[in-house]
Amino acid sequence: MSIEDAITKVTMPKWGLSMKSGKITSWFVAEGDEVAEGDELADIDTDKIAGALESPGSGVVRRITAETDEDIPVGGTIALIAPADVPEELIDEAARAAREELDSGAVDEVAGPTLGAVRVSGRTISYATLGTAEETVLLVHGYGGDKNSWLFVQEPLSARATVHTIDLPGHGDSTKDVGDGSLDSLADALLGFLEERGIQHVHLVGHSLGGAVVTAAAAREPGKVASLTLVAPAGYGDTINADYLRGFASASSRRELTPHLAQLFADPGHVTRQLADDLMKYKRLDGVQQALDSLLGTLLDGDRPGIDATGLLQKFTGPVRVVWGRADQVLPAANAAALEGRAPVTYVDDAGHMVHMEQPSAVVDAVTGVLDG
Repeated sequence: MSIEDAITKVTMPKWGLSMKSGKITSWFVAEGDEVAEGDELADIDTDKIAGALESPGSGVVRRITAETDEDIPVGGTIALIAPADVPEELIDEAARAAREELDSGAVDEVAGPTLGAVRVSGRTISYATLGTAEETVLLVHGYGGDKNSWLFVQEPLSARATVHTIDLPGHGDSTKDVGDGSLDSLADALLGFLEERGIQHVHLVGHSLGGAVVTAAAAREPGKVASLTLVAPAGYGDTINADYLRGFASASSRRELTPHLAQLFADPGHVTRQLADDLMKYKRLDGVQQALDSLLGTLLDGDRPGIDATGLLQKFTGPVRVVWGRADQVLPAANAAALEGRAPVTYVDDAGHMVHMEQPSAVVDAVTGVLDG
């Protein structure tokens, strides 16, 4: 490797299909600091949510080329990491080129995930794909979410695998008709997606309701499933925040919705006006209210959980990993006791129900662990 190739560019990531630019709200490192791959470098604020940017490589932070609160286009170089023995003149040259790109706006466009759709039992299932590696990962969101909820997880995993995210029926860009809204019907959609895409072997990752869906799919087609990673999954344990679920389903304005969204995060500051507005736009689409109400009947039995996934998990003998935020107010981390003896559980500090958005590295590490075998 040449000395020039030893310089790692840290660029503004593309977190989400609509992201065009981001702002650095704070740097966690300074020039001269040594960093390892995966270390947090800076907080990035997007139009959806803020997140921590992790280092793409190891070395010394030789230059920081972007200021805090500066609007940086996706793909723009914001810092340079290199070994200490890379000459200063090469670092200076790379930093000047990076700064000129930012000042001129002539930054190479980052393509981001490829969008697509398949037809499953007469319904359209929307998906987004990133990466081209041999291993395949499928990320499945929870109640009221969509494929964009994995925005901080899909990109880093795509370096190791072909990573698909889907919109379950009733969500995102998929058909809003959920049929009977049962767990079986959602698993049908997932397995139908795999069939239509010709995927024979897959690592399934599911959050909340999606955790129950991937469990049901693995129980039905265990030969196709290489592993399960369950992120605060529904269907395990005996506690569920029924008031949150009903409040989310019934909210008819941003003012009504926002207090419920605050229960999703350890830090309610993650609930931006844009996030609430986007969810209200989704809730007002034709068919969404009926879908949410139908799925609510699946998730709840009175004020108790309506899904029991523990029996389904017994039909799957492959590796299972579990990630749970300690501050989860929707499905409390104590529910993980139902998985004792079956799967290692990673409890994540400073994370609520949306652990994959607040502390995404914990989920990336769990999936990477099963990819590494």
